[in-house]
Amino acid sequence: MALAKLMQEAGETFTKIFGHQPDYYSSAPGRVNLIGEHIDYCDGLVLPAAIDRYIVIAFRKTDSLKGEICMHSAGNMTEIPLDVELITSEPEWANYVRGIIDGFHNIGYHDIPGFQAYIHSNLPRSSGLSSTSALECCTAHMVEQLIGVQLDKTLKAILCQRAEHSFAGVPCGIMNPYVTIFSKQDHLISLDCRDISSSYVPFPTDELALIVANTKKYHHLNDGSYASRRRQVDDTLSLLEKESWRDVTMTELEARQDDISHLAYKRSRHVIAEIERSKIALAAWTERDYDHVGQLMNASHQSLQHDYEATCYELDVMANIAQTIGHEGGVLGSKMTGGGFGGSTITLVQKDSVRHVMEEIYDKYRIATHQTPMIFCPSIVAGSLTTPAAEV
Repeated sequence: MALAKLMQEAGETFTKIFGHQPDYYSSAPGRVNLIGEHIDYCDGLVLPAAIDRYIVIAFRKTDSLKGEICMHSAGNMTEIPLDVELITSEPEWANYVRGIIDGFHNIGYHDIPGFQAYIHSNLPRSSGLSSTSALECCTAHMVEQLIGVQLDKTLKAILCQRAEHSFAGVPCGIMNPYVTIFSKQDHLISLDCRDISSSYVPFPTDELALIVANTKKYHHLNDGSYASRRRQVDDTLSLLEKESWRDVTMTELEARQDDISHLAYKRSRHVIAEIERSKIALAAWTERDYDHVGQLMNASHQSLQHDYEATCYELDVMANIAQTIGHEGGVLGSKMTGGGFGGSTITLVQKDSVRHVMEEIYDKYRIATHQTPMIFCPSIVAGSLTTPAAEV
């Protein structure tokens, strides 16, 4: 569904709920990541892209509800007062909104007016495609419009990251909000998470395509699994007396193997290896050695499965089906994308093999799991934005 169509639907529902049309729309895409999983919070290198699945917010400033906001999402309504300290509450999805507003308060913007808003989306939730970051970035664009400011883009990404930490309980890295905000059509982003520097990497749409396969095994990153992985690698880095995982070699880790638990060793081994894989993958992509990139994606999934233990049965089945199709069938590589423990895989394929690969993954996954997946071939799109209603 085109973004314009999604905005029109949001506007129509907004009008039905509130009795008048919205003034603006903010929108933000989901994302996938070709390589560099669970290392954006370890100063790693990542290679993500935004995809054409969105969250859209239709909104309007209100004088009558000044000091209070009224938001609807999929039939669920919540009102949030702005004249009291914001804390986590129900419904859970509204915490991402609360976190962004609290973030603006923390950087000095306290006079946020009341508003009405309706959230609409074709980005599946809990699927490893960064729906929460999209909601945060979408909300940040909305607040900017409401108060008449435009934050530095990197500051805005950090504000969204902090909202995830404080109001969702997920100690994520910078990748998700960064790619949601900075993305460029038909380009990957090579992001260095240590200094938050980046460059755009062209994606050859005439040769290659991406396939997203949503397992329908929904993940919940605030259940503690994600946070426990981060604690394990943070604690190990401290024990190694290093400032950054970029400064740790596999030889140094192995030399201290007796000083740490076997579990901490495995987690750390993934981090070091994934950082190296990401470096090699970027160089290979630049040299148009896409076969090598695919091999590194496969290796990344194996590491996430066995060392970081961030996959699940369904993700492993999905990745294995694609990897087994192999180069002869048009598949270059496949791995989980996102935080894991459920969600989606991302598969790099030859463009002329897309339909065949999608059908084979779909059929074999249904046979293996007795579940019906959601499989699509996304376009790579530009990042989040705000659009006046008159332009929709």
